Amino acid sequence: MPIYPATAPMGELTIRTLAMPADANAAGDIFGGWVMAQMDLACGIRAAERARGRVVTAAVQEMAFALPVKIGDTLCVYTDISRVGRTSMTLKVETWAQRYLTHVMEKVTEATFVMVALDAEGKPTPVPAT
Repeated sequence: MPIYPATAPMGELTIRTLAMPADANAAGDIFGGWVMAQMDLACGIRAAERARGRVVTAAVQEMAFALPVKIGDTLCVYTDISRVGRTSMTLKVETWAQRYLTHVMEKVTEATFVMVALDAEGKPTPVPAT
C-alpha cells in the first residue's frame, strides 16, 4: 500500500507508468519532457471521457519540478477537472513518484492544463452537459 506524506494526491489516478532508462539522462534522472508528456496523455484521457470525443491541449500553465523522478520509479498522474466551459475544460494535474521498490510516494510536480473539445472537422465544439 502506498505511503503518502501529510497530503494525499488530489484527483483521479489516470495514468501509472514505469520510468525506464531510455527516458533518463546519464545521471538517471528522468527527462522533464517525458514527465510532461505523461501528464498531457492523462489530461487527454480524462478530458476525452468528459467531452465524449476528441480533445486537444490548448495550454499548460506553470509547471515546476519539486523533486526528480528516477529510473525505476512508478510515475502516477492524477487529474481533476476543475472547470468546464462551453468548449474547454481546465484540469488540475498532480504527478507523484512511487519510489523504486518502496511504497513511498512523493509529489514531483503539478500543473494546470486547458483542453478543448473538437468536432469531426477539428473545430471547437461544446462539451456535453454531465
